[in-house]
Amino acid sequence: MYKQILEQLQPTQTKLVAVSKTKPVEAIQRLYDQGQRIFGESKAQELTPKYEELPKDIEWHMIGHLQRNKVKYIAPYISLIHSVDSPRLLKEVNKQARKEDRVIDCLLQFHIADEESKYGFNWDTAVDLLEGESYAQMEHIRIVGVMGMATFTENTNQVRREFQELHRIFKKLKSDYFAGEERFKELSMGMSGDYQIALEEGSTMVRIGTLLFGEREYGD
Repeated sequence: MYKQILEQLQPTQTKLVAVSKTKPVEAIQRLYDQGQRIFGESKAQELTPKYEELPKDIEWHMIGHLQRNKVKYIAPYISLIHSVDSPRLLKEVNKQARKEDRVIDCLLQFHIADEESKYGFNWDTAVDLLEGESYAQMEHIRIVGVMGMATFTENTNQVRREFQELHRIFKKLKSDYFAGEERFKELSMGMSGDYQIALEEGSTMVRIGTLLFGEREYGD
């Protein structure tokens, strides 16, 4: 399935984030041996031991809801945080990145789904952030795009509309706030159940776990 997915992504050069949360290092290593280098995790306490044990050329992405008190654990090595869903979290990422003398790439997570359980900015809160004094002083973060999760539904028209909305937000942010910044280019949307729609709607980065690793293992 891994190669089939890569073939589907190739025409648009969309990046594949292999969602390895709850999966053992052996499963990640197998996919690494096939050539995969970007892996996504949702919990800092699960990610750090994997980072320590697995090859160091892996590009680790934080894709789950990130608590501010957990940022310090991933700040030394994280490549991209998809799930920056509040100004307070971005401020903490900047603080911890400064301690590590790093600049950490981040995506702003937008709430595009019907479900209340999803986190994220809306347009007004994002504008408040980007036009605020606090953001102007953040020298250790770099916003490189946006992320969103569609509603978990079989209504593909609704999923498509939500992805279209995220793409619209991305383009407006690009024109209004990041026009001169080449690195603002990532539109992270699409998971195992809806990534093909996301590709059609302009995704540059899909987050796929189940199709690569099988169903998630819950416990502990």
